Amino acid sequence: MTPTPTVGRAAFVAARARAVRGLRGRVLEIGAGRGANFADLGPGVEWLGLESAAGPRRRLAVNARRHGHLAPPIAASAESVPLPASSVDGVLGTTVLCSVRDPAAVLDEVARVLVPGGRLVLAEHVAAPPGSGVRALQQAVRPWTRLLDHGCDPTRDTAAAVARSPLRLETVTWFLVPVLGRLGVPFVVIEASAPR
Repeated sequence: MTPTPTVGRAAFVAARARAVRGLRGRVLEIGAGRGANFADLGPGVEWLGLESAAGPRRRLAVNARRHGHLAPPIAASAESVPLPASSVDGVLGTTVLCSVRDPAAVLDEVARVLVPGGRLVLAEHVAAPPGSGVRALQQAVRPWTRLLDHGCDPTRDTAAAVARSPLRLETVTWFLVPVLGRLGVPFVVIEASAPR
């Protein structure tokens, strides 16, 4: 059962920023896009970005350098991360698990590359409760979002996927974010860790 969510974009953005600021050490950002999370990374974080699409990867490299992150973005999918096991202290993903081909494979890779006790932070839009009008709308638009929005599937239950993964699910904070007028879509901020 989904707990009562906090309503509002500002609350979600603040919770996401707080969780991102908690990451330390060497952090891999999967599906890094253009680098929207740079401002929230803590000082001293050694950032590694993974972005499969060439266009965003070029823009990401420029933005990363502007923020002092000199490692070139990794050209790979999140289902097959070309890093050794236990090689990063944290993994970050924001609005990315909706678009990957295989969320379970991505979470297996996250568990593999994290050091024991390493942290995962996800901020994602997720499926509305079954039987709700928003869920019906998500199901209706799913074929179009899959086709036109980088494979986005608005009906994914990311919290359940993390709970089924090798990772230890620690917190899931729910939000209802208005997207079209007063139509609210559920978002979550998830924090998990790799087994010790």
